[in-house]
Amino acid sequence: MHTTNPPATEDRAWDGSPKHRRPPRFLRITPDSPTRLVRTAQQDRCPACGNHIEWYDRTGDHNPIPLHPHELPTTAVPPSQRWHINSGLAHPAGDGSPWCRVRHRALCPATPAPPGNSLLDSLRRSLALNTRRLHDTGRFTPPPRPDPPPTNPPTPDARPVVQLLYLRYLAPGPLERIPCVAQTRNRHRCPHPILDPDALPGTWTLAPLHPDHNPGHLPLPELWLALYDLTHLPYSEQLRWRAQRCTAHATAPDAADIARTTWEPFNPRIHHQHIRHHLPAPPHPTRRNRG
Repeated sequence: MHTTNPPATEDRAWDGSPKHRRPPRFLRITPDSPTRLVRTAQQDRCPACGNHIEWYDRTGDHNPIPLHPHELPTTAVPPSQRWHINSGLAHPAGDGSPWCRVRHRALCPATPAPPGNSLLDSLRRSLALNTRRLHDTGRFTPPPRPDPPPTNPPTPDARPVVQLLYLRYLAPGPLERIPCVAQTRNRHRCPHPILDPDALPGTWTLAPLHPDHNPGHLPLPELWLALYDLTHLPYSEQLRWRAQRCTAHATAPDAADIARTTWEPFNPRIHHQHIRHHLPAPPHPTRRNRG
């Protein structure tokens, strides 16, 4: 008995196997998946432009990288932007084949364009047209633009450093705006600040930024800190500042606190944006009206 092979067609060979078979896609298990299901590249859309992307884990770690879903000729892609897929992982540079993958950021129309490349520029324009088409049909909404920076940024001395009881604290705001935390008889917060022009004032001074460092060896401005020093005041006056009370409620033990004090222990590493290396300018003297 002889078996007869099926006749060859355009889509199948003489043995019946398909001629045009797509290359197999590598399957792997997602390391953080609770179901431990095998998967291929995860399909997604770029949140900035709405075009299709494929997420792959990188070599040596599990930080995914978005790649363009189609392969490009290796000769048209710069060597620093070539990627290839092996066993479900994304590897930088090429693998010696005439085709490679490229990171989506190099083609995303929502990011600045890299130096001129004919193929990448044309592909970027086609992705930009697709983004506009998705936006016109309501299938994609671009993310909102970030707010512009304020025209009048806060000054560095908005939160000065205050030294009292031989400790350094970061003030919650300008000295003349630090409110009293005491409660009035009407059960409201005291509207007066703790800085009283009739009380003994503190002094602005330059002190070493790090107490254990001797700035005499390296007289650099970066090693000095401008702070409002209260250590020369009486002990009771420093306690009033530490309790964040005005002069009227400093000697009123029956007045309770309606809010917490807002002093923060000063840390040069955390509060580096509030450090000033120069003393503030003295206020302009007020002019007296002549009669």
